[in-house]
Amino acid sequence: MPDSLERAIAHFRRTDRDNGGAPRRISAGAFRAAVELRLANLEREVGDLKGRLSGLIFVVIAAVITQVVLKVMS
Repeated sequence: MPDSLERAIAHFRRTDRDNGGAPRRISAGAFRAAVELRLANLEREVGDLKGRLSGLIFVVIAAVITQVVLKVMS
């Protein structure tokens, strides 16, 4: 029974490579390429976040202006 349990646990256990981790040793060129790729993805995500935040600020300002206009009109 313990042997089958160990095999089942080993079957579901993940290694670093399965989890998306980097290999233990990589060349400097490969490391630079990986860093550049991650940086490009991060820049794209930050740009997307800035766009969403700008849209949210626009909606909030528009709601405030609408409320002020409604208060003045009534």
